[in-house]
Amino acid sequence: MSSAARTLATYGDLLALADDVRAEILGGRIVTAPAPLPKHSRAQRALGSFVGRPFDDDDGFGGPGGWWIFVEVDVLLGPHDVVRPDLAGWRRQRLPDPGDRRPIDVAPNWVCEILSPSTAARDRVEKRKLYGDHGIEHYWIVDVDARTLEAFELSAGRWVLVDSYDETATARIPPFDAVELVIDRLFLPRS
Repeated sequence: MSSAARTLATYGDLLALADDVRAEILGGRIVTAPAPLPKHSRAQRALGSFVGRPFDDDDGFGGPGGWWIFVEVDVLLGPHDVVRPDLAGWRRQRLPDPGDRRPIDVAPNWVCEILSPSTAARDRVEKRKLYGDHGIEHYWIVDVDARTLEAFELSAGRWVLVDSYDETATARIPPFDAVELVIDRLFLPRS
């Protein structure tokens, strides 16, 4: 007996899903994730603000500028790899007019994933490899339960740990090292 060949999913398959389905395509298979918990959402919003404000929103108004910082946009890395990172950033010269692009077909310069119980292994292993394979220069992983941020930089095709930061740290982290980031501000207050 022969088994049927597996059909690899494409962006068209994502568009066919209901609007409320949070999904990506990894290696040709559709992967879904539940809506984030409040602690995840808090870290995503806070990091988007602390990085986005000086590098995107303040462009030309006192901040370093020069970036687009987006939350959960579709990024086409290949015909069978479409990711939706928690946060992604592009240097503006690489993505001059992102307004109506869906999916964005330019690999980001920076990606941040905020770990959830259902996605942690995928973010740490499969997506990290995928991001490296596509030349994304910086990858941050935020663990809201451990209250940490790990920053990686791509060097000669391999991820190198820049540093790990816990909630007590205030740090300048590439590629956004022009500003200090107070790590504790990413998380909900301790009860």
